[in-house]
Amino acid sequence: MFNRQYLKKEYLLIAATVITLIVCYQLAFKKTITAWQINKQLKAQLAQSADVSIQPGYIQRKNANLDRILDLYKADTINFRSNIISKISSIAEGENVKLAEVPSQDPVYHNILFTIQKLSFEGDFFSLMKTLNALQSAPGIGMVRSISIKSVGLHTSNDGIKKLILEIYLEMNVTQK
Repeated sequence: MFNRQYLKKEYLLIAATVITLIVCYQLAFKKTITAWQINKQLKAQLAQSADVSIQPGYIQRKNANLDRILDLYKADTINFRSNIISKISSIAEGENVKLAEVPSQDPVYHNILFTIQKLSFEGDFFSLMKTLNALQSAPGIGMVRSISIKSVGLHTSNDGIKKLILEIYLEMNVTQK
């Protein structure tokens, strides 16, 4: 039936190789090439969407959030002595603490970007801590930079009486309105 001269081993090897390549392409290579093309497309889309400059909504939200955070630490230095001191003293009065001293502004603590104001309070420990907590959470008066608590004895007939003094350094951004 078949003639042996048409069925040489070289022809059978070539036919088997072609059939094997077709089967391998259909079973493995086709899916791999498709997955590689999809990966390439997704990477291109990701690179395009990762560019923040083409997302103005994101930048606007980020700027609005940063402005809200900065507003917590801003105070108008022109009106600091009148408005902010009265606000701080009302917080202190609400906690039964006395605003003992507001020294004149030291030029060492003032520069172009920020100013630091020292305030002294007198009272018992728990009232001083409540006042400190209220000052940290109050908007528009600045940020508490550092505190120190001192115990001072009074020079009266009762030697056992001592008072606590809380010194607070408030830092605020300088804004000239």
